Amino acid sequence: MTIEKGIEFGPFVRREREGQGLGLREMARRIGVSSSGLSMAERNLLSPPAEDKLHKLAKILDVDADELLALAGKVSSDLLGIILERPKELAALLRATKHMTVDDVIKRIPANDVTRRTRKAEKNQ
Repeated sequence: MTIEKGIEFGPFVRREREGQGLGLREMARRIGVSSSGLSMAERNLLSPPAEDKLHKLAKILDVDADELLALAGKVSSDLLGIILERPKELAALLRATKHMTVDDVIKRIPANDVTRRTRKAEKNQ
């Protein structure tokens, strides 16, 4: 599932949790947070949980972890590490491609490289 634009983290999580028939306490137990903390995060009164909890949450809600992290205002630590290794080059790349579609970006990468990276990413999810 792709997370729609314009929705906030808390209301999204609450809607999806309730849509799956999961109670607040059960969801909190599954991801390893307090029910009061999850309740406050769902009402945008508390920051979203840590990255490891968000990965568990994404799996339960059947959403892409990177999208959920972005909705929470975070970036996956592995991506942050990649960016920190080459900040100048990757900042330039992101700025140069920000108005491009994903298809346009992919067209500029050799086909065998895209296939290899896509398969690797799918295995890691």
